[in-house]
Amino acid sequence: MSMVTTASAAQLQAPSRTSSTARRMARRGILFALPATLLLIAIYIIPIIVLAGFSVTDYRLGALSTQFVGLDNFTAAFADPVFMRALKNTVLYAIIVIPAGVFLALGAALLVYNRKHSRAFWEIAYFLPVTATLVAMATVWQFLLHPSLGPVNAAIKWFGFEPVAFLSNPSLLIPTMALIGIWQVLGFNMVLFLAGLTAIPKDLHEAARLDGAKNPIDRFLTVTWPMLGPTTMFVVVTTSISAFKVFETVAVLTKGRSGSEVLLFALYLEGFEYANTGYAAALTLIFLAIVLVLSIGQTLHMDRKVHY
Repeated sequence: MSMVTTASAAQLQAPSRTSSTARRMARRGILFALPATLLLIAIYIIPIIVLAGFSVTDYRLGALSTQFVGLDNFTAAFADPVFMRALKNTVLYAIIVIPAGVFLALGAALLVYNRKHSRAFWEIAYFLPVTATLVAMATVWQFLLHPSLGPVNAAIKWFGFEPVAFLSNPSLLIPTMALIGIWQVLGFNMVLFLAGLTAIPKDLHEAARLDGAKNPIDRFLTVTWPMLGPTTMFVVVTTSISAFKVFETVAVLTKGRSGSEVLLFALYLEGFEYANTGYAAALTLIFLAIVLVLSIGQTLHMDRKVHY
């Protein structure tokens, strides 16, 4: 009887020891995650809460008093022709940059991937725009596109055409800045695609060749492109966010003149030039909502087609 009683007691103590160990591990996990959680709250959550508070007031930078205006700043934003023009220009910029920045980077990665001796050179050459300061590069582009001094228009005149006012013609401002944006993201996206190509097992290409995919295009469509699904999804999302965050090229090349207004530059003008802090906060929330919806929508849509 004593042996049975001892065994029963041991069985009763085992679950309690297990639960006690689990509680200790949970407490340790919380302690490990606490610094990162506090940092996340301090850097992201609290500023967004403060931003939301400013967005429903008429606060101006330096003012001693403010009034609650509710959603008036948001309704004023969608009635503001400057903001709507900035939204339209940003969408047009993104429509040009996103597909070109993704597919040109994929094409460059495919061309560079099979290079044996010159691959390192081309990787560095394409990646240099990523490492360069965009403000300095925008100044270089300002010289390159100059109507009388720039080499681009010099080449155009050499072919017998009239010089093109890339930075003064309102209808060409957004396409011109979009080309600079493509140049900026091309190298980073190419490196990501190169990493994705390297991760594809070579046995799959050999199996596709044995199954009858003799043409490289057939092997790309049946093996390479599906296997690049996760990389493509990441590249599309990051390129979309970068496209909507365009600011430096506008600030340096055009200073927001008519025809080149974009969302972030409109936020900068309202918040720092005109000191309309409450209105700028509302515009910022609208901008964050657009980027968030776009990112989540792209991720959910593309995730169904991705092969992991």
